[in-house]
Amino acid sequence: MPDSDPSPNATTERSPEPRNLPALVPSQQQDAARENDGIFSRWLRMLFGWRAGSVRADLKVVLEESAQSETGFSPEEVTMLKNILGLRERRISDVMVPRADIVAVQQDIPIGELVKVFEGAGHSRLVVFNDTLDDPAGMVHIRDLIAFMTACATTASTAKSRRKKPPSAGLDLKAIDLSMPLSAAKIIRPILFVPPSMPAIDLLAKMQATRIHLALVVDEYGGTDGIVSIEDIVEQIVGEIEDEHDDEQAPSVVQQTDGSFIADARASLEDVIAIVGSGFAVGDAAKEVDTLGGYLVTQVGRVPVRGELVPGPGTFEFEVLDADPRRVKKVKIHSGKIPRVTRAREIRKKAAASPRSPASDETPAAETGTSPDMPSHNTRQP
Repeated sequence: MPDSDPSPNATTERSPEPRNLPALVPSQQQDAARENDGIFSRWLRMLFGWRAGSVRADLKVVLEESAQSETGFSPEEVTMLKNILGLRERRISDVMVPRADIVAVQQDIPIGELVKVFEGAGHSRLVVFNDTLDDPAGMVHIRDLIAFMTACATTASTAKSRRKKPPSAGLDLKAIDLSMPLSAAKIIRPILFVPPSMPAIDLLAKMQATRIHLALVVDEYGGTDGIVSIEDIVEQIVGEIEDEHDDEQAPSVVQQTDGSFIADARASLEDVIAIVGSGFAVGDAAKEVDTLGGYLVTQVGRVPVRGELVPGPGTFEFEVLDADPRRVKKVKIHSGKIPRVTRAREIRKKAAASPRSPASDETPAAETGTSPDMPSHNTRQP
């Protein structure tokens, strides 16, 4: 009958309406997710039998167990992979060269003096500033300096090509004005500015995108805290990179025959504890500072002067062997307290040997150093 409901068979044959599909059961959902996973995730699960989870966490487990199981990774690969995974947690403040170790020049430095600075610094890039390091102007690359000097010498030799004896290699080096200020040479390049809290991996990506491989670390007030090069970040992955111009550094802490230790004030507290011994326990101070010099500053609340004795942890005592108004440079670590008679005798001896300080029982005054805005040399900068 035409007015009656259609039969189920007729509905099935025509069925213009879409049908609701059944929901996936948990096992089917896992299969679908597994099909959408990347090749690396499926390889890890197939090789090690892991369940669905973070690939980063899985890779960390593989690297941690690499010494006990056959993972196919060499020790060098394991180290670099661990460093890559840890790079996300590193901040610029962890990898930067501190302000005191920045090699920088003023923008009006003569070209001849700039050549000498490059020769002594052993770096390919130098920071350029106006009046102080807190007023940076950019950076100068040694290749730009050589190209500028070559262009000046080539132009001069072309103008004097009619003379009887042409210059060697077509370059008239006498025509280079070594008194010309750097700012007049127009070879100052821009530099990046980054905060100390920036992740190191983000700066690496920024350097690759901008093709600027040097960045100044500035604090919240715009002052310069330090400097970071692309080499500093890459070294966090592959380890220390040394070239032909890097001098072999002496150990930062060396034990003497009398049982004392001579230490570089920039030595890390971890290295000092490892060499001196577990008895050298600095306690919570290790959370505040990283270096031995920083520990001495926290002990006395200022920068100690040369010859000053500073109490250390336990029975240890420090003797400042070298320092300037900005920082401590070299320290002698005594394993026991120095007797007062010996201490007074040593202080008088050092005071008498110093032409700037009167011979007395007081600690000799600090030596006159350079201005805090005048940078010192360091071989880590590029």
